[in-house]
Formats: sequence, structure tokens, C-alpha cells
Amino acid sequence: MKRISTLLVTVCLVGLAAPTAAALNVFTCQSEWASLVREIAGDKAAVSSATTAAQDSHRVEARPSLIARMRSADLVVCTGSDLEIGWLPVLLSQAGNARVQPGNPGYLEASQYVARIEIPATIDRSHGDIHPGGNPHIHTDPRNIAKVAEALIERLTQLDAANAPTYRSRGKSFLARWRSAIQRWEQQAAPLRGVPIVVYHKDWSYFIKWLGLREVGSLEPKPGIPPTSAYLAELVGRMQREPAKIIIYAAYNSPKPAQFLAERTRIPEVMLPFTVGGSEAAKDLFGLFDDTMARLLAVVK
Repeated sequence: MKRISTLLVTVCLVGLAAPTAAALNVFTCQSEWASLVREIAGDKAAVSSATTAAQDSHRVEARPSLIARMRSADLVVCTGSDLEIGWLPVLLSQAGNARVQPGNPGYLEASQYVARIEIPATIDRSHGDIHPGGNPHIHTDPRNIAKVAEALIERLTQLDAANAPTYRSRGKSFLARWRSAIQRWEQQAAPLRGVPIVVYHKDWSYFIKWLGLREVGSLEPKPGIPPTSAYLAELVGRMQREPAKIIIYAAYNSPKPAQFLAERTRIPEVMLPFTVGGSEAAKDLFGLFDDTMARLLAVVK
């Protein structure tokens, strides 16, 4: 009897020590939004991302494992503006989860909360992989992340009223720290203003506009079109006449075109993490921008 009583006490203690199940299941399309949800929701949400920093968000396979995660989600957070047009609609359709369909509270499209740039006047696929709703890579400007955070706080509160105080408190703390960090990054970035750069893809436009850099070339002849040898040779000639100061590419890009151009022009190439997880230092959103600044300033100063 004594042994049974001891066992019951042990079971009760284990049960008390067990972690509380998260109130919400959140499916995100990109690592930056997964990190943002974790900042605001803490342990009130179980968060997953469909992609990693090593993947191009334009091109993702709608795997059964992603469909299963979408099926159990209470909230889906994606960039939108057609960034995920090739795979997200398939996940939403196959999952059959009414809670997270567009137009319902369980679906949040981040790009709808910011002013988008590079909205094409006409849709012509001969111009490459263009997005009718404008450039979708909004997260490269941290001010946009603050706007999405405000919307996310309200959405989490709407979906899980019982934990609303937690979301509001954590959200307020995050925004205060984030806005302070933005001021710091803007001060650090003073040497970058006006610096001419070559990009790989049109995924840095918001970053460039935020800090006042100048895009003077692209490793892609057109957005989404891989560079050819002939095009790169032409770009080499252009850079020899009017050189850029930096060649940048994202963690998910092949480094070879940037290295090709750098070797022939002596312009330094820099890999930038682009999203959370893109480098060892980019463990969260703060680390993402800290590391991005450090890598750029290292070749400019």
C-alpha cells in the first residue's frame, strides 16, 4: 500500500512538472515570421516554419508533412503578395482547414500591413518573375516587421482571448526593444548610405530603400532568371567601367555567380543571412539584422 501511495505521489508530481500545452498551433511560411510569433506568443504557441534560410520561398514542394501541419494549424502567417503562389494554395486546399483559409481570422498575410514597392504597371512575364502586388520581400526593412508585429498582436488576441494579456505584454516589450534596435542599426549604417551594390535577386529592395544604398546591378538578368555566362561577362565589363562597392547574395543563393564577378572585378562579395537561421549569428530577428550590419560594415569601413 505504501508503495502504491508513493507511486501516486510521484505520478502527480510528474504531472505538475509537465509543460503546459501551447494554446495555439501556428504555421508560418518563412523563418522571419516564425521568429516574430515566438517573440510575441512565447510558450503560448507551438510554431513551425515551412521553409528554412537555405530555401527559396518562391520554390517549395507542397509535401505531405506540410499539409499535415497546415491541417492542425490555428493560425497561418505568410508573406503573401504572391511570394508563395506556387505552393501555398496547394497546402491550403489539401489541408481542408477552414480556420486558416484566406479571409478568416486564422490567416494573416504580412505584406498587407505595409506599403509595398515596385508594383508593376503591367504584367508581362517576359520581364521575369515579377509580382503583381509588388515586391514581397518586406521583412528586409525592420520597420515593416514592426507593422506586422502590431497586426500579429491583435490577431493572436482575437484567436486566444484567454491569453490576451500575455500577447499584449510580450508584444509591447518586443516593439520597444525593436524600435530601439532600429535606431541603433540606422546609426551604424551611416557609412552605407549611397554605397553602390550588386544584388543577386530583387529581394533587397526594401533594405536598400531603408538605408539609402544604391542598386547598380543584378546577378540575375531578370528577376528569377538564372545568370548565363554571357550575361555575367557583360556585367563584368559594366563593373570594370563603373564599379560597385559590394556584391551581396542571400544564404539561399548559389555563391558561384557572386564569386565569378568578384574574382574578375575585385569587388568584395558578401553573403547575407536574409532571414533567421541564415547564419550562425542570425538566431532570431535581432541577430539577423545585427549580423547583416556587421557583414556589410566589415567591407565598407
